[in-house]
Amino acid sequence: MKNETHGVEIEIQPRAILVSLVTQNDKRAGVNADGSMQELVSLAKTAGVEVLEQVIQNKEKPDFRWFIGKGKVEEIRILMDSLDANSVIFDQELSGAQVRNLEAALDAKIIDRTQLILDIFAQRAKTREGIIQVELAQHSYLLPRLSGQGSNLSRLGGGIGTRGPGESKLETDRRHIRTRITDLKRQLEEVTRHRTLYRERRKKSGAVQVALVGYTNAGKSTLLKQLTDADVYIQDQLFATLDPTSRNLDLPGGKTVVLTDTVGFIQNLPHDLIAAFRATLEEVNEADLILHVVDASSEMRDEHMKVVDDLLQELGSDTKQHVVLYNKTDMCTPEQLEMLPDDETHMRISAYKESDLERILNVIQDQLAGGIKTYRIPAERGDLISQLYQFSSVLEQEYEENEALIKVEINAVDYEKYGYRLQEYEIK
Repeated sequence: MKNETHGVEIEIQPRAILVSLVTQNDKRAGVNADGSMQELVSLAKTAGVEVLEQVIQNKEKPDFRWFIGKGKVEEIRILMDSLDANSVIFDQELSGAQVRNLEAALDAKIIDRTQLILDIFAQRAKTREGIIQVELAQHSYLLPRLSGQGSNLSRLGGGIGTRGPGESKLETDRRHIRTRITDLKRQLEEVTRHRTLYRERRKKSGAVQVALVGYTNAGKSTLLKQLTDADVYIQDQLFATLDPTSRNLDLPGGKTVVLTDTVGFIQNLPHDLIAAFRATLEEVNEADLILHVVDASSEMRDEHMKVVDDLLQELGSDTKQHVVLYNKTDMCTPEQLEMLPDDETHMRISAYKESDLERILNVIQDQLAGGIKTYRIPAERGDLISQLYQFSSVLEQEYEENEALIKVEINAVDYEKYGYRLQEYEIK
């Protein structure tokens, strides 16, 4: 937040009261209100907000005008005066009308969960693709809220601060915003086209893809760094890294795969953000193996796992081969550890434990390992022999007159993707 004194902008520390509404439908759905509020606290602190107080209201259904009850609005106004708060952050998404009504009643900046997450993403985006994706999501979120904003529009402008579209751009008309959205979509399509070409090149090279997915702050980036020595940003905060990072990973048997760290998931991830990041998230669809990293020490572990599973299903990746890595076991209580399975597809690990890293490498290798195939290929077909070396591990090779007899080990995924090219030469 900024204020202007004698023409000079001064940064004002956001001091916020956090508010959550729990309805009867939420209670029937088993919503963990306390856990969700604690996550909102983490989101607010990640965005640079000083959290002063937390307020949870139980109500049969949201108020059309105020979202919370009118009496609760008055309570919050009194609380703001006593704590010298300048912002109120809601754990749910608000309509434009509700934002205007609350701002008028409380004389403060009103921010909902969606806008808070978008603001954090704006802080984290570093690459051109990430910046375009976040700005597109912000504009798509703000467009239906522009009508009738008047003097309140500047408060809505840039989330907690003035990142992303910013106040000056949002003080233009709806036509200008729509034009900007069209331009951003065009830019994103161009970036997406380049990403698609890159994916095609990876496919042709026979590279095996392994994707790290999981709830935000589960330890995916730490695991990538520990396994590959990748120079990635590591911090104990939500959405510490945003842009996907890929690194080569050498397995014990000598095979090299590509390990990709993807953006962390979170409950109620804004739909505009999912739409804008779809091209990035679809990196998961290209993976031959998914490693689902879970913060085993979290009290909301099961809820977090469900969020990830639901998003994987939405992306069409839920049927892919995957392994669950219960991370941060060094922070778990004995009771928490006892509840965690530990087998071929579920592992209790700590990203900082060398023996666990070795186990992960072996599990990846085992999951990607395949059967033994033998091919009899004409010696002059060097192109086919070269392909075998690309997508399989050659165990033996010998020449008989004008033919090459080649025995390979190939995993089921690669055999399905590439083996069909050599079916006529396969010895059954």
